[in-house]
Amino acid sequence: MIKQAIIPLAGLGTRLLPLTSVFAKELLPINGKPGIEYILDECIDAGISEIIFIISKKKEMIRKYFYNDKLYKTLIKKKKDPRIIKEYKKILKYKKKIKFVYQNKPLGTGNAVLKTKKFIKNKYFLMLLPDDLIMRRNCSKDMIKLHKKYKASVMASMTVNKNNVNRWGIYSSSKKLNNQNFIISDVIEKPNTKDAPSNNAVIGRYILSNNIFKILKKQKKGKGGEIHITDSIKTMIDNKSLFIGHKFSGKYLDCGSMSGYINSTLQIAKL
Repeated sequence: MIKQAIIPLAGLGTRLLPLTSVFAKELLPINGKPGIEYILDECIDAGISEIIFIISKKKEMIRKYFYNDKLYKTLIKKKKDPRIIKEYKKILKYKKKIKFVYQNKPLGTGNAVLKTKKFIKNKYFLMLLPDDLIMRRNCSKDMIKLHKKYKASVMASMTVNKNNVNRWGIYSSSKKLNNQNFIISDVIEKPNTKDAPSNNAVIGRYILSNNIFKILKKQKKGKGGEIHITDSIKTMIDNKSLFIGHKFSGKYLDCGSMSGYINSTLQIAKL
């Protein structure tokens, strides 16, 4: 059973400057709700019981958001506002499931994942990237069902414009399982347009084996001088680990850029 999820949150959010010069991007409100809460709700609905946040000292405000008990207790005692009571109960529900680890140097998603090694208890775990919201259907729940059927690692996939493949990790596939799922034969981190094997992109949902920690320990820095999780996944695929690409059914929203963030609020308001 997959009961643990990790969420890398240590990134600086430079695409959302100047907002992120003073505020953690994951706490920015999207239609009146912090973006990270959409990710948490997806995890909880998918049956996840423990969620590991990877933050940095520069983003302590994320931890404070979930541990601001004194403020809530003071306000509730003073005002007895039903809305504040409801919000505090929600925060307490989240807090029971969250652990924190630190990545104080921006060395990439692969390095962030490696920081969680001692906390992962089971063979497989879920990873979600907070910039990627998938609405209307729980992608993580669908991926967990797929994992149970094939006993394999699973990664979310979406068809992207061929001119934009250099923004993503891009898959090659060897076999189609059905209309939504395929076996991954290779993955390349942010290829040039001419080198891209397809326009099937990695989207921020992964079910990974704990074997990846062995690979990450030896992983050399890749593009941008960072340790990319995609490069370690490629090594595992080359070593015959089974990875399945899942073309999810929900509505994808990119919250990592200013235009995407604004659009996400507008789109979610319509749901």
